[in-house]
Amino acid sequence: MTTVLVLNGPNLNRLGKREPAIYGSQTLADLEALCAKTGAELGLDVDFRQTNHEGEMLEWLHEAADESYPVVLNSAAWTHYSVAVGDACAQLTAPLIEVHLSNVHQREAFRHHSFVSAHAKGVIAGLGADGYTAALRHLASLTA
Repeated sequence: MTTVLVLNGPNLNRLGKREPAIYGSQTLADLEALCAKTGAELGLDVDFRQTNHEGEMLEWLHEAADESYPVVLNSAAWTHYSVAVGDACAQLTAPLIEVHLSNVHQREAFRHHSFVSAHAKGVIAGLGADGYTAALRHLASLTA
């Protein structure tokens, strides 16, 4: 069974409370359950994580590089300003799918740039939780 890391960055632990008009009413626990269910249906072992600490995210991306784990990454605000997260993504040895719950291109101009996208097999934005399931389905098709 292929292990896929589903990595989530800062403030995503606040889903369901944080700006529901933008991010919806689902909680992080709801999103984790959806990813686990989808992964099980696809024969993927989903390892779902969230952190508000950039160094911890970097360690997880290094682990993914060293173990050749595919990654679904919502690096949240770090997407737009963290060269370090971008550099860690450049080291990945298995496919990376960048995911955003909201359509970042309909939001503030600073959100239109990503340090992750150049290293991603694909980018999904604006589909809410469905973006995560689409990313997992695509990764399953690549590893089948």
